[in-house]
Amino acid sequence: MTGETHTPGTPCWVSLMVHGLTTTQDFYGELFGWEFQPGPKQLGPYVRALLDGEEVAGIGQLPPDRHLPVAWTPYLASDDVDLTAETVRLCGGTVGVGPLDAEDAGRLAIGSDPSGAVFGIWQAGAHRGTGISGVPGTPAWHELLTFETASVTKFYETVFGYDEEPVVSADLDYVTLHVAGHPVAGVHGVGNCLPRDRGPHWMTYFEVADTDETLSRLTGLGGHILKPAHESPHGRVATVADPEGARFSVVQVPR
Repeated sequence: MTGETHTPGTPCWVSLMVHGLTTTQDFYGELFGWEFQPGPKQLGPYVRALLDGEEVAGIGQLPPDRHLPVAWTPYLASDDVDLTAETVRLCGGTVGVGPLDAEDAGRLAIGSDPSGAVFGIWQAGAHRGTGISGVPGTPAWHELLTFETASVTKFYETVFGYDEEPVVSADLDYVTLHVAGHPVAGVHGVGNCLPRDRGPHWMTYFEVADTDETLSRLTGLGGHILKPAHESPHGRVATVADPEGARFSVVQVPR
């Protein structure tokens, strides 16, 4: 693990809650080369995914009676999760879980913005967050898909202290969120193009070595392609879902 704590507001971890923990481990292990070790017991059945010995993501099991959407959730770093959670409430968001301790790993809360998109808040203890980046199998980017950027961007700026950089375009409603001058996440207003069954939500992009080869492997493992591979300014991208329906994107970053 890196010894550094992530700067507040920076996406520092990503977690997935599923119904079938073992089968989901098999899927992502084959897809990204992850290995797994048990996580904090307070989180129920939970594992941390490792790549080259470094932690990259968490996967937990939903209680059988909880019919929650199966979705990847980014965690945004905070120096004081209790204060951040209170600010979320004051700014029109909700806090559905926590704040609570995860053993000595850290303290967390799970909330949603005023449009309903779910995100986590992480105050690091022994667990600093994702310990490796910039290689295949690691989170490369996080993007909020929402109706429009103006109002929801103000929420995130107030809660996490982001600076924003809008994309100047007549046909693209996009804002990049910055921490200390560095881009850390995007907000994409897509209007009525949001999936009806999802509403506003965060999307995690995982880096891969070869997008087309990854898609072939993904479908063989029972995953689904939602948006076929296409070239973007940031590389060859596709949007997919795992066998339980959790959506994510894969991106082959130009070298």
